[in-house]
Amino acid sequence: MRAFPTPEALAEALAASVADTLRGELTRRGAATLAVSGGSTPVRFLEALARQRMDWAHVTITLVDERWVDETSPRSNAALVRAHLLRDQAAAARFLPLYTGAPAPEDAAPPPLPLPLTVAVLGMGADGHTASFFPGGDHLDAALDPAGTTTLLPMRAPGAGEPRMTLTLPVLAGAGRLILHIEGAAKRALLERAHGLPINAVLTARPDIEIFWSPTP
Repeated sequence: MRAFPTPEALAEALAASVADTLRGELTRRGAATLAVSGGSTPVRFLEALARQRMDWAHVTITLVDERWVDETSPRSNAALVRAHLLRDQAAAARFLPLYTGAPAPEDAAPPPLPLPLTVAVLGMGADGHTASFFPGGDHLDAALDPAGTTTLLPMRAPGAGEPRMTLTLPVLAGAGRLILHIEGAAKRALLERAHGLPINAVLTARPDIEIFWSPTP
């Protein structure tokens, strides 16, 4: 766990670290893929990352998960990414949203994601969910199956609000770097008692997951 005194310091350090990894992958392969999370916590990080200089035209950005809503909705993770990341230096990046406009996530054809992901940055909810791995989710077992071969799965759960689409555990665990970004004492305490929560499946699949934490949200 890497601790930072403020959310602003965390955001700048995380952006610089992720950018270094993307630059390295661009040098090696000529292309890189980044998956980011929605919600309010990553906004500072996304804005700091957007200011990083690199060959963004060869970076593909996608989402860890998405609410099944149009980008006109304030609940849309894609809208969040467009507003806070696809700007400044990062305006040239290629964006692959998960929402397709289909009536339901089960009706959607999955986007052609370039795998493996170079970097995936996760968040965590107060119920221990990450991505759309919600407690009580209708496809939770399949999404957390380490031997699963599905890239994306729909998810409905009592705490999810809208229907969702989520990357599965094997995709996230297969990322070159997997990072968990959390803020606040409550989130750290929750992480320390993660047994039995969906986040624990990620910690088990990737013991080398990097945790960026600030004591104040």
